[in-house]
Amino acid sequence: MKKTIDSYDFSGKRALVRVDFNVPLNEKYDITDTTRIDAAIPTIKKILNSRGAVILMSHLGRPKEGPEEKFSLKHLVPYLKQKLGREVMFADDCIGEDAVGKARQLKPGSVLLLENLRFHKEETGGDKTFAEKLAGLGDVYVNDAFGTAHRAHASTAIIAGYFPQDKLFGYIMVNEIRHINKVLKDTQHPFTAILGGAKVSGKIEIIRNLIDKVDNLIIGGGMMFTFIKAMGGKTGNSLVENDLLEVARESVKKAKELGTNLYLPVDTVIADKFANEAQKKICHADEVPDGWMGLDIGPETCRIFSEIIKRSRTILWNGPMGVFEMPNFEEGTRKIAESVAEASDKGAFSLIGGGDSVAAINKYGLARKVGYVSTGGGAMLEYIEGKELPGIKAISDQ
Repeated sequence: MKKTIDSYDFSGKRALVRVDFNVPLNEKYDITDTTRIDAAIPTIKKILNSRGAVILMSHLGRPKEGPEEKFSLKHLVPYLKQKLGREVMFADDCIGEDAVGKARQLKPGSVLLLENLRFHKEETGGDKTFAEKLAGLGDVYVNDAFGTAHRAHASTAIIAGYFPQDKLFGYIMVNEIRHINKVLKDTQHPFTAILGGAKVSGKIEIIRNLIDKVDNLIIGGGMMFTFIKAMGGKTGNSLVENDLLEVARESVKKAKELGTNLYLPVDTVIADKFANEAQKKICHADEVPDGWMGLDIGPETCRIFSEIIKRSRTILWNGPMGVFEMPNFEEGTRKIAESVAEASDKGAFSLIGGGDSVAAINKYGLARKVGYVSTGGGAMLEYIEGKELPGIKAISDQ
């Protein structure tokens, strides 16, 4: 990947950097998880240390109609100042007089943060005029927002066209692509993919693209019950996507034909309602009684899955094994997280992606004990599905 910030002379240039500062804020507007900002700091510092100025642009949340206080990027300024150890200016819009005036004043080593891009619906609409206005603020464009690389938005894909010779990948983009390619193209076997989360619908393409690449495909989380029902099991009140039963059956059949081991849970922790304080018990995964629902994988499944994971050399994990936000139904997810960390410690390469899997790895303090934690859930999945991501293509194209 030749178009990186290491090979560019930023001296005296204003770098327009698309970052992913879509971080969670509490009711006092304090950042509750700084991971995405922290990840972008090396790229920002590299430009500043190379005597460039930095103009940061990002979205935050999903504002409906124009500006909203709770989605303002101004709440991030204090933390950014602290992380960068320097003043951070703020423009009250991402285009218009204030943004243009402050961008023009920038001296080498200074930082300007623009207001939320999504306060303008032209951002998500991929509007060319809006992209051109943004482009006018800088001399060089750097995309370091892997989390939005799968969106053809004005600031991620369209804008790159205005910088034919001066468009680059930041460090996050380079690292994400390198680590995903390590899983997909430089695979060491056995290769195990662990897929969880609530629904099969979000995972159909990833199953189809991985089924002939992996040695082991482990299915957990709510999506397991669509597979279990498809195989004739009793699922009680568990989450099932009835319109995808045939897709589940096809996946099982395809795995058999290819010699891929597809593992479904053998037992499950069930509850009489969707609540942490619900009555719970353990039963066979395909014998969930009426009125009960499976909310986690059971202890025998944890043991089987852990053994497979620990024998693996390449591991991809996307999606929790149960409702891990509820302490009474987090054991399966925790056990899988610990097994991935243990396998990594023994030399396996592990890639964790998707918001809930990343939240789980962070919750159990294991982020430093796995191979790589992806910052982009949807983008990572689409890349693994084999799709061309607009944010990557826009910079790769000459």
